[in-house]
Amino acid sequence: MTRPHRTPPDQPGVDLTCRLGPVTLPNPIVTASGTYGHGDEVARLGDPARLGAVTAKSLSPYPWDGNPPPRVWEATAGMLNSVGLQNPGVEAWLEHDLPPLLARGARVIVSIWGRSVDDYAKAAAALAPALPRLTALEVNVSCPNLEDRGHMFAAHPDATAAAVGAVLDQLPADALPVFAKLSPNVADLVAVAAAAVGAGAAGLTLINTVLGLAIDAETRRPRLGAGGGGLSGPAIKPVALRAVADVARALPGTPIIGTGGVRTGLDAVEMLLAGASAVGVGTATFFDPRAAEHIADELARWCQRHGVARSADLVGGLQW
Repeated sequence: MTRPHRTPPDQPGVDLTCRLGPVTLPNPIVTASGTYGHGDEVARLGDPARLGAVTAKSLSPYPWDGNPPPRVWEATAGMLNSVGLQNPGVEAWLEHDLPPLLARGARVIVSIWGRSVDDYAKAAAALAPALPRLTALEVNVSCPNLEDRGHMFAAHPDATAAAVGAVLDQLPADALPVFAKLSPNVADLVAVAAAAVGAGAAGLTLINTVLGLAIDAETRRPRLGAGGGGLSGPAIKPVALRAVADVARALPGTPIIGTGGVRTGLDAVEMLLAGASAVGVGTATFFDPRAAEHIADELARWCQRHGVARSADLVGGLQW
């Protein structure tokens, strides 16, 4: 059964419309990949039509089991995870998970990953039947939870550009915008971002998790089955803000989905001021499945209180 669309969050006199490259969203709040499920697992607990878009968990061209348990550990001001990109593969996702998500009114950003450039190309090619139903495509070259920690792509501009280029080669011209999701665990994020945009990415998603480790002192072993993991949540918001601001200043006009530690409407305002066009909500969803909806409402109320008629006017408004 298709749920009726509710009016997107708004306040009188506040326009939350978000321009994300060639895409127009009703508001700038987007769920982050890996935190909202593959299909409508979380969406059925709220109303995804009230969000700007929903990013599905990253998909590979083949089913992938992910990392051994335990996979999640609560950390101070956040969460450490080592899920390892478990997913059913693109074809199974298209058949079983995408339809119920669309039926609930979600605008869907599909996210793909691979261990090689060819994997990215195959994943993109497999999406062909669904392209008209998707809002954007995210090329995840940033996951820290694989055996090689994704460094083949994350740390190297040339490898990142190759992955983005391989994806674009599989898509019809102007089929849908491609965003590169980048890691903060690199020496020069701006260089990697510039390479992704230079290869044709319409925009960027910044950031993924920060490398971390939790230790069980009693057993003297790591808390997570794969050893280390990725830290997310409020603890990494300053890292995300810095990454967004640095890249926005270096690549003016590049659409950015700013992600990392966003829990409130005020957090979203700060991300927009840093230079993000849209704001990703991730770990907060584990504490409240409707967190992204609440943040969209809070953003609208903040704008109304501060006399901001258009939330887009906040983008890049940080005064250095």
